Amino acid sequence: MRELWVKDEGKNPTGSFKARGLAAAVTRARAGGATRFTIPTAGNAGVALAAYGARAGAGVRVYAPRTTPSTILQQIRAFGAELTLLDGHIGDCGKASRAYANESGAFDVSTLREPYRIEGKKTLGLELAEQLDWRLPDAIVYPAGGGTGAIGMWKVFGELRWAHWLDSPPPRLYCVQSSGCAPVVKAFEAGADRTEPWPEPVTVAAGLRVPAPLGGRLMLRAMRETKGGAVAVSDEELCAAQGELAAREAIDAAPEGGATLAALEHFIERGEIRREESVVLFNTGAGWLYR
Repeated sequence: MRELWVKDEGKNPTGSFKARGLAAAVTRARAGGATRFTIPTAGNAGVALAAYGARAGAGVRVYAPRTTPSTILQQIRAFGAELTLLDGHIGDCGKASRAYANESGAFDVSTLREPYRIEGKKTLGLELAEQLDWRLPDAIVYPAGGGTGAIGMWKVFGELRWAHWLDSPPPRLYCVQSSGCAPVVKAFEAGADRTEPWPEPVTVAAGLRVPAPLGGRLMLRAMRETKGGAVAVSDEELCAAQGELAAREAIDAAPEGGATLAALEHFIERGEIRREESVVLFNTGAGWLYR
């Protein structure tokens, strides 16, 4: 590649990109009077809410699948949150979290159920533009679970162009999912404008185990408007790429980060990304959280 960058979100305070959105969401909701929060999580969002809830002096309840990596569960407990483990996937946890919010009055910070997580995720794009001296890459490869990071960047790049801070077109946005849970990829390839629930999601990349993403419609729109694409990779591919990032670049990537490198090879082979282009891969979390 002419230029290949990895934006390493594992360096954030709670070990993932989730810190951006939940710092904004908790701050704004707390200012509005919220004293208790609830969230369903595949892992990293629970850690971020537990941490920022503790900092804000608010109560937090987290619902997570029993299959969530143990290190992530330990982090959630360490920040003092109430943790409820359930059989099933994040969709099942979402139902329980919403029921708890309705019963208790806790503020529900689930994906796209309030506006400020997306606003916080916009800093992914703002920071990227600043770090690259306001010359955005040709393409971004992003691991898509719930999709708030991709949606936030798409939103802010449009806002920057509207404000005349950027004259060039936004980067083409490419999303990657695991072949064991790929509702967005399936919808994109079918030409659909909405996703359908993925039956029996299975993948080692916990953040990609989202069978019915609420932001699916917006992710599909973002990829199509920027002339990007989507691909699913196997767990074997993403784990091998995760190891390659560690061995060659000393980046302790999450499995989701490994998926972006594995996906890049597919996009190059398909002619969707050219080797003479500049590309940014997003590693959305720290590998140590999964061990």
